[in-house]
Amino acid sequence: MKTKFQLLFLFLLTTTLVTAQKQTDFLGKWLGDDGSEIGYLIFDKEGYAAFETQGQLIGGKEFVMNGEKGKMTYSINTEASPIEIDLTITKMSSGESKVIRCIAQFEEKDVMKFALAFDAERPKNFEGDNAIMLKRVK
Repeated sequence: MKTKFQLLFLFLLTTTLVTAQKQTDFLGKWLGDDGSEIGYLIFDKEGYAAFETQGQLIGGKEFVMNGEKGKMTYSINTEASPIEIDLTITKMSSGESKVIRCIAQFEEKDVMKFALAFDAERPKNFEGDNAIMLKRVK
């Protein structure tokens, strides 16, 4: 009986470490170039995400947009295929939030396909205007 519990514990520990490792694969600053504009998507280890374009940062632990303070967090489901990412923008004053549903697929360690949708539905593929190739820069 003791051996079964030890095996179960080892399995759960291994699964947790593999999932945590997969989520750390996203950490860093990712460069996207859509041909007309260069921007960045940033995932930090504290669970915050941000978009940076033309020197302006939208997201992270705290940002101001239209005179309102907000934050942007992320959650990643590495068990889905393609990987599902939710970017949640929350107004600090009211707690009101909006979720940007995304998908990602790694091409290489530092290169991934990324697609997002601003409506309620998650993208189904990496085609169209809301899809881009991202390269990690740091």
